[in-house]
Amino acid sequence: MKFYDLSGADNKRFSPFGWRVRMSLAHLDIEEHTEVELVKFSQKDKLKFSGQELVPVIQDKSTIISDSWRIAEYLERNYTNQPTLFSSPTDKANEKFVSSWVDSQIHPLVAKCVVRDILDVIDPNDREYFRRSREARFGMSLEEIVTNRGETRSLLKRTLFPVRKVLELNPFLGGTSASFADYSVFGAMMWARITSSFDILEEHDPITDWRERMLDLYDGLARKETARG
Repeated sequence: MKFYDLSGADNKRFSPFGWRVRMSLAHLDIEEHTEVELVKFSQKDKLKFSGQELVPVIQDKSTIISDSWRIAEYLERNYTNQPTLFSSPTDKANEKFVSSWVDSQIHPLVAKCVVRDILDVIDPNDREYFRRSREARFGMSLEEIVTNRGETRSLLKRTLFPVRKVLELNPFLGGTSASFADYSVFGAMMWARITSSFDILEEHDPITDWRERMLDLYDGLARKETARG
């Protein structure tokens, strides 16, 4: 299997969707046996074979799949081991809800906290494109986007309320062990951790404790990635 993942300068892998796939591969004990092809913003030609321009993408023999959710479904069907990513149809529906909620509610807030800092960790050749495309998306400069990120963090804390309530009762969103729902939220945390020194979580928060547990999973796979200090 070959895994195409987004990369910045110094091979920093910060894509929240890429982290969903990477943790899923580790969950199924195949991450170490997967070839990784790093793709910078300016290297979209590497993805032409997939019929689109976005990572993550996996190529497993003749099968090509993009989109982190579709990749997770494929992995579950073809590489199922114990524990599985989705333990039942009901759980799978809930996992889909969480991943979609993160996409629509959490990612925009995290972006408003760290988007300017991302500029400093990507390849210099990608910076003009990144600034132009993100400023067009937000309708303001990168610097203006993060001006009030302290307030954005407070809004993020309120938005994460349902995650916090689950984690007050369970060590993971998946219950006693991590599931794709955990990887969906954790991807957003790794996006911020690797690109910015601004901590999007407060110290005394069940979600902060959960993040530490997630960093330690799979022999500290995520913790080994250098955080931006």
